[in-house]
Amino acid sequence: MKFYNSVGPNPRVVKMFMAERGISVPFEEVDIMGAANRQEPYLSKNPAGQLPCLELDDGSVLSEITAICEYLDEKEGQSSLIGKTPEERAEMRMWTRRVDLGICEPLGSGFRFSEGLPMFKERMRCVPEAADGLKAIAQDKIAWLDKQMEGNDYIAGPRLTLADILLFCFLDFGAQVGQPLKPENKNIAAWYERMKARPSAEASA
Repeated sequence: MKFYNSVGPNPRVVKMFMAERGISVPFEEVDIMGAANRQEPYLSKNPAGQLPCLELDDGSVLSEITAICEYLDEKEGQSSLIGKTPEERAEMRMWTRRVDLGICEPLGSGFRFSEGLPMFKERMRCVPEAADGLKAIAQDKIAWLDKQMEGNDYIAGPRLTLADILLFCFLDFGAQVGQPLKPENKNIAAWYERMKARPSAEASA
């Protein structure tokens, strides 16, 4: 296998997941600042032009972070990060989807349409007038999740899952691009510090 890596929160999710699982895969760096991901030969690997992606031993390619993490988890023997039972897996997928659609996607697009606009305006359709609203949506969902996490160590309750890794990587990115976690979200702030202290957080940075 080969992992196509770059800067940014999406590759970091997979790297942190692999660090938690103790999985080692050869890396190939792709220069997204130079738009190498939007050119050949990378587009032959991933026509969507996004990073990361995972090339399997048979030459096929997986290019969505949740799919990559689930594949690696199953390949290495199922863990609680994804779920060992149908119920655990369904719970993880529910929370991962809520985090991805409600927080990560508007946070990321809010960045691409504002601070990141010089980089992204020639690569995709950008809607600068939507940036502030998208950032606000992400903050609204963070506040909602903060209430759901009352008394919980992790998003899904007592166990660390992919949802936690996904949210941590994007909140850490948000803090660097003008979308910091608001201090009133005390449950998530405490959770964030616990996640930041994990060896996998440093290993994936």
